[in-house]
Amino acid sequence: MRMKTAFATSLLVAILTTGTSAFAQTVGPQGESATPSATVTVPDAKAAELKGKKAALVWHEQSDFVNAVTAGATDEFKKFGMEVVATTSANFDAAKQRSDIETVMAQKPDAILALPLDPATSAAAFQAAKEQGTKLVFLSNLPQNYKHGSDYAAIVTDDLFQMGSQAADALASAMGDKGTVGFIFHDADYYVTNQRDQAFKKTIETNHPNIKIVAEAGISDPARAEEIANAMLLQNPDLGGIYVTWAGPAEGVLSALRANGNTTTKLVTLDLSEPIALDMAKGGNVAAIVADEAYELGRAMAAAGARAIVGEGTPPFVVAPAVTVTKANIAEAWQRSLHRDAPQSVLDAAK
Repeated sequence: MRMKTAFATSLLVAILTTGTSAFAQTVGPQGESATPSATVTVPDAKAAELKGKKAALVWHEQSDFVNAVTAGATDEFKKFGMEVVATTSANFDAAKQRSDIETVMAQKPDAILALPLDPATSAAAFQAAKEQGTKLVFLSNLPQNYKHGSDYAAIVTDDLFQMGSQAADALASAMGDKGTVGFIFHDADYYVTNQRDQAFKKTIETNHPNIKIVAEAGISDPARAEEIANAMLLQNPDLGGIYVTWAGPAEGVLSALRANGNTTTKLVTLDLSEPIALDMAKGGNVAAIVADEAYELGRAMAAAGARAIVGEGTPPFVVAPAVTVTKANIAEAWQRSLHRDAPQSVLDAAK
């Protein structure tokens, strides 16, 4: 799982009804409607005003995901002649993030892109940046009591509902849109996985009436995934598919399938993983992986920050698309998500 923070601001899934049909979408921490990230761009007439401006990237961790977000932001800033003067990693330490902000502010950035680690601590940590007039764009989380427009330019995050929904559609497709499914969800109060899991279940129940979820199990410790899967398979040996909340525990579920000699149950999960992708590329149990477009998250964050610098507003809640990765599109989809090549082992297996 691409962890953001255990102190995440809760987001909601809105169920909207039009006539007799219902659809769902990811909405923001105060119920804001989602704006597609592709619509967040800098007007051509304003671009020249950005030359020589400075930005800083204050991240929560270092990972492939963060590297892709950084690449998207850096490339977008370069288009306008802006310089990224600092990139930091707090290693999930809120106190270090506050220190990072203080260090970065010495360089007087015009914009800061960041994932706030703790709502209360972050509210104080970013205060100096606000007072200096630095434009703030947040990834997924929001400091406590911050108001859109006056305190920050935008929140940018994944389209969490679409990630879960696409996973449901991919599993249904692999199963011929009929059969029985096991549902392994994240048994913790964590908005990223909770929304994605709920979206998978909702989509199966609403859009795939010939597929039934016959087994459900919560997981909090990824190390127990194989044990949980073994129990599920013992009670339901004819499962057509299994959904797993993210790629880490999915590796354990895949091990259970192999240990049981099961080559027919299809598996879908979320977030990129080389072992999971390798099984998919070899035509194994894994039918699909759904990932976020991390590079696009960074690009949209940078665009929102640049817009704020030149006096252009951005809607408060912006979401980047999800991408469904299958054997047929591994190379393209990996690039689309992380803006780099898939592991060579996966590319070789997919040939």
